[in-house]
Amino acid sequence: MAARAWTALGALLLLSALLVAQLNLPSHALDWQPERALSEPWRAWTSALVHWSPQHLWANLAACAMVTLFGWGAKVPTRCALAWLLAWPLSQLILWSQPELRHFGGLSGILHAGVAVVLVELLHRQGRERFVGVCVSLGLLIKLWQEQPFGEVLRHLPEWDIAVVPFSHFAGAVAGALCALLLYRWPRHRPSA
Repeated sequence: MAARAWTALGALLLLSALLVAQLNLPSHALDWQPERALSEPWRAWTSALVHWSPQHLWANLAACAMVTLFGWGAKVPTRCALAWLLAWPLSQLILWSQPELRHFGGLSGILHAGVAVVLVELLHRQGRERFVGVCVSLGLLIKLWQEQPFGEVLRHLPEWDIAVVPFSHFAGAVAGALCALLLYRWPRHRPSA
């Protein structure tokens, strides 16, 4: 029973991104464009499903499967799936702080949010699970630091056929951690009258 909602959300992300690619939907109608965010709010969700190349799509689909398995293996409760769902649009909205980023698409920010949600859960546990949470958190922090998310907004790396936006990884991790902490602290039951 544990992690069923998490697995369903991971499958939804993966299958939706595949569907958008298979239908060859126009990216300009779905991607994140800050000047259209208020008039076309769906972009906070649909932009995660837009991928700029087959390499971009398949890398994110593989990563989505890994993040889904991470949460499933950790047997995260339903509140973690809700936190991941809430972090989905929040990850994109944080991109407003990068006004020179005129277009954005891809699952990478949302996937970093998912990792952060699982880490918040693991860090609240005991023993080996907390140790795993500490180790993976350290790895995530090092990765984000090495990517220099506050440097150049668009990076052209030789191993990618698209420009990479490291800030989206940072935005996702922050959104995921904030949503997970908020829901972790939410009262689990109301006091009786």
